[in-house]
Amino acid sequence: MRLLRLLLIVRVALRFGLDEFLLGHERVRGIRTLVARVLFWRDLSEPRAVRLRRALERLGPIFVKFGQVLSTRRDLLPADIADELARLQDRVPPFDSGVVLATLERTYGRPLAQVFAEFDAMPIASASVAQVHFATLKDGTLAAVKVLRPGIADTIGHDVSLLYAGAVLVERLWADGKRLKPRQVVAEFEKHLTDELDLMREASNASQLRRNFAGSPMLRVPEVYWDYCTSEAMVMERMIGTPISQVQALREQDIDIARLARFGVEIFFTQVLRDGFFHADMHPGNIFVDAQGRYVALDFGIMGTLTETDKNYLAQNFLAFFRRDYRRVAQAHLDAGWVPEGTRIDEFESAIRAVCEPIFDRPLREISFGKVLLRLFQASRRFNVQIQPQLVLLQKTLLNIEGLGRQLDPELDLWKTARPYLEQWMREQVGWRALARRLRDEAPEWVQTLPQLPRLAHRALSRAEEPALQRRLDLQDARQRTQTRLLWLALGVLLVIFALELYRGFGS
Repeated sequence: MRLLRLLLIVRVALRFGLDEFLLGHERVRGIRTLVARVLFWRDLSEPRAVRLRRALERLGPIFVKFGQVLSTRRDLLPADIADELARLQDRVPPFDSGVVLATLERTYGRPLAQVFAEFDAMPIASASVAQVHFATLKDGTLAAVKVLRPGIADTIGHDVSLLYAGAVLVERLWADGKRLKPRQVVAEFEKHLTDELDLMREASNASQLRRNFAGSPMLRVPEVYWDYCTSEAMVMERMIGTPISQVQALREQDIDIARLARFGVEIFFTQVLRDGFFHADMHPGNIFVDAQGRYVALDFGIMGTLTETDKNYLAQNFLAFFRRDYRRVAQAHLDAGWVPEGTRIDEFESAIRAVCEPIFDRPLREISFGKVLLRLFQASRRFNVQIQPQLVLLQKTLLNIEGLGRQLDPELDLWKTARPYLEQWMREQVGWRALARRLRDEAPEWVQTLPQLPRLAHRALSRAEEPALQRRLDLQDARQRTQTRLLWLALGVLLVIFALELYRGFGS
């Protein structure tokens, strides 16, 4: 099946002329001419951007998601390609409405008319994994129904298998392969894709994010209607708003765009540092803006999580970056064990400074995080920095945030916007307030544990004595086994002597 899928990918790429992107350089002009003659039957009359978008749609969810990420990077792509790939954010060709109705009736086990008062068979949005329809519940509540694409799990499974095969080749054929941990990265990607195929899990993600931002003036999250949710269907509050990519329409509604951009930065750091639970698929198709200028989050299939260790590491690095304390950044990497112990901290600090110093005191429009990440990658290869698969989603989200920021407010100073929030967060993590909060959080556990302290202490002391007692018993057993062996040896020797004496007696 992997071979068949690979052949299909090659066939689609050639059918839509994607070889143009690989053979566009003058150095390979001869190969390009040869390919054009061999594949003379192709119709390449459509613009290259349209052909690229159609090829990604044809190849399926993983390729569509790749195109979605690329669509936010207008600093890296020509305008025509970025504009066309933006259509992948919420305008993937829908699947047949008859299949939608059949899926829902099978899921609910009854006719759809008994579940909803109204159901619009025409999808309002269609994405790579699922599509959304408007509906009205029996009590008159306006809802949105998300339905999983049929057969999507098999398609994703085949593509992930190819990614694993590619990861193995990267490890074996590339000098940096093992350091980049490609198989772990693919495994992390597969885990999140698998989660995305279970709409009950997505519903729980939405519910958690809504709880985290309850009453927030910056972000709205739809309410989940649990009685209607299954693994193949998710029903939630219908949200009204303007897609965040329509900046001109937002201006016409008197939305403060600069304020909206600042909100985006604060929402990101709140999710990452306060909650350790963040929306990891923040392309423009998943974000609306309501009439009050608040973000409206949609599509919760891919959410990232961070441990307390990850959060503290990130906070220290972000803050050190904003303070231009590159030695602290280098030391944090060394303390985390991400660089070899013998690394010279001054050389590592100098490499980080060379990457980061040129991007300060500049508006967002003059900064390309894509290029910064490329230079950081080059530095990390030099110092053998270990890639952390659990942070790949965060890096992807950072690139999405940058893409959104460029669309909203190219003059945004990301560093000045983020620094006060980070400093406030760090103050809450250290000092007396942090100690008081931790004491308050741990108090119920202490109250429960305090009466048990004498018994726990006695058990600990008993366990401490157990190794010594066990060693004595083991020594006694060893002595007994040695004595037994010596006894049997003596008996054996006596039997041999007795046999020899008998032999001599018979011989005489």
